[in-house]
This record gives sequence, C-alpha cells and structure tokens, in this order.
Amino acid sequence: MVLSRRWAAFLVLVGVWTWLIWPRFAVAIWDDGRAWSDGVSGRGAPTAFLWVHAALIAGSLAIGTAIGVLGVRGWLAGRRR
Repeated sequence: MVLSRRWAAFLVLVGVWTWLIWPRFAVAIWDDGRAWSDGVSGRGAPTAFLWVHAALIAGSLAIGTAIGVLGVRGWLAGRRR
C-alpha cells in the first residue's frame, strides 16, 4: 500500500490530538463525583463509571498511538522513496 505524505501527516496529527485530548478527559472523570462511591474525588471505592471510562480512555490512547506510529512510518517511508 502506498501512503502519501499528506495522509501520513494527517495520521500523525490524529495521534497527537488523541494524546492531547484523552488525558484531560481522564482528569475530568477522576474529579467527577460519580467515579467514587463516596462522591468525592479520590475517596471511596471506584465505581463502574470510573472503570468504564478508564477502559474507553485506555483503548482510545492505544488506537491513537497505533495510528500515530503508522503515520510516522508512512512519513519515513515516503522520504526514502
């Protein structure tokens, strides 16, 4: 498969965007009272709300990383041609 440098740059930007957005969302979930059984950030037992969002965040970061790596590899392969 041939990947243009423009598409490779787009994939890199998607990977960077993922790493800019999702950690901020993780902080928001951590601070949300629904994430803890006591209703206070970091106190009490984690609820299903926290675990579900943690799984979504981890999956999104993994996919974003893979997309970014593919973009970097595509960019470097385009440079070698």
